[in-house]
Amino acid sequence: MKRQPTIEWQVCGTCNYDCSYCIQSKVYRTGHPTPEQVEQFLQFFAGLPKRFEIKMTGGEPFAFRGFMDRIVPGLIERTPHTISVLTNLSAPLSLIERFATLTQGRLGVVSASLHLEFTSPESFVEKAVLLRAKMDPRSHLTINTVLVPGRLSAVLAARDIVEQAGLKLFPQIMKIDGGTASYSDEDQAMIASLVGEKPTPDRANMAPSYKGKLCYAGVDYLVLLQNGDGWSCRTARRFKQGFLGNVFAGTLKQWESASPCPYNICPCTVPANRGMIEGVSAAQRKYQQEHEDSDEKELPDAKLIPLSRLQVGDFRA
Repeated sequence: MKRQPTIEWQVCGTCNYDCSYCIQSKVYRTGHPTPEQVEQFLQFFAGLPKRFEIKMTGGEPFAFRGFMDRIVPGLIERTPHTISVLTNLSAPLSLIERFATLTQGRLGVVSASLHLEFTSPESFVEKAVLLRAKMDPRSHLTINTVLVPGRLSAVLAARDIVEQAGLKLFPQIMKIDGGTASYSDEDQAMIASLVGEKPTPDRANMAPSYKGKLCYAGVDYLVLLQNGDGWSCRTARRFKQGFLGNVFAGTLKQWESASPCPYNICPCTVPANRGMIEGVSAAQRKYQQEHEDSDEKELPDAKLIPLSRLQVGDFRA
């Protein structure tokens, strides 16, 4: 399977939840782009030379009015890109149904986050089932939840409710300070029950290490923030490395060659599931089939480049 070019776009910092385990500090969970900046983003996406999957995150995208008023319609009207979203599914059902209607034929993944501190599994699943019935049948719905130490019995109970509705739970190891949380022996036994034996990146997020493996982050995958900054991946940004430039300044430029991963963990499964990492099979999704059959040109074969390219402010291709 070909790589699925993907941009993870943090459309806003605003969030209506305040989860105790949120990996984003509160200072980053505020704000959103102005209408003028939204137009600049849309112009940038319209000018990309090939089709991407634009996976929108926050904060909570639906908590930003401009998300449904302009961003989603703008991407549909002005670009050919696939639209995906990470949401806590707390938006009114009417708004979620409108999103499902607008994105028919263009929707990739809806990653719905079950936050047990703010909702019950019953009400969450009820809304997820209604969404599944309305969304593009080729798209993919995943129900993810963070494995918070000491609270895993509640996750096990929630999994039963999710599975009874015909959905699958995607467990995520809790990340802290660039690493992963510590779990008791009892917790580890429950984690084994939740994730199964040797889970792949499309089954659970175990924050594995891909250090030394060739990775197309910065080439066919990048992280875009609400302030217009682009970074090669989430971990690179945490270490203030892999800066690609800024959309508003007109300096954002993707790399042309893959790099060996220099980091000890990969906190996000998107690069792995989109085929960005050497030796890791991409997840098979229905919405990607048309991309596989297209005549779009692939970038040249990867060439190893020095890790020094990850220095801040280095925009070289």
